[in-house]
Amino acid sequence: MKNKGILVVSFGTTYKKSIEKTIAVVENKIQENYPDYVVKRAFTSSMIIKTIMSRGEAVSSVTQALGMFLAQGVKEVYIQPTHIIAGDEYEKLIKFAMNFRDKFEVLKIGKPLLYTIEDMFLATDIISNNIEIEEDEALVFMGHGTEHPVNTVYAAMDYIFKERGCKNIFMGTVEAYPSLENVAKMVKNSGYKKVVLSPFMLVAGDHATNDMASDDEESWKTYFEANGMETRVVMKGLGEYQGIQDIYLEHINRYLQI
Repeated sequence: MKNKGILVVSFGTTYKKSIEKTIAVVENKIQENYPDYVVKRAFTSSMIIKTIMSRGEAVSSVTQALGMFLAQGVKEVYIQPTHIIAGDEYEKLIKFAMNFRDKFEVLKIGKPLLYTIEDMFLATDIISNNIEIEEDEALVFMGHGTEHPVNTVYAAMDYIFKERGCKNIFMGTVEAYPSLENVAKMVKNSGYKKVVLSPFMLVAGDHATNDMASDDEESWKTYFEANGMETRVVMKGLGEYQGIQDIYLEHINRYLQI
């Protein structure tokens, strides 16, 4: 019986195909690298969990997944989040996990994708080397955004892209700063007439499909087109980039001292 477990925790999405391209791939990589561990999945979004369960499909919260580890006799648990930043959802994960800190012999929590400046440098290099845009196109990433202070990571990523020579990559967020209006102004002031939209999220899910790429009057695509810019969409979540998947694996390696 395996007495060690790895819990891969994501915000979640209701889009099955996006899960298969991102979250499931990360989980499978972890299982391949740690065959002696039980690997489980958990989501932190209660809304997404409810939606998936309403379809008659199984999905676990962090509390439920840790409870299953206990029932299986697992003694050591290592939690690896696939969240992009250490914001509210990451802190929620820690809160849930701490309720089990006395129930396992070992309980450790890894870091999200962009936790250190080195993570940010690596991520910008991976992304810029794996997405194709023309010199006359501006690549506009749509991040989620948060009122949490760690939201500053998005502005830092914008700066790092440009500092590393990617002058035509811009970062915006759906729910915070930089907003759509902020990033559109920067793109316009930089002289670009063509825009490539892509999600700066683990999965290309609801926000990417509806808020970014739809023909809805309030979508990012519609906004840029209404301002006279030609647009195209790269519907690819960060979790689809092999290098990004490997960052999560490296984060696990750090606390397992591999």
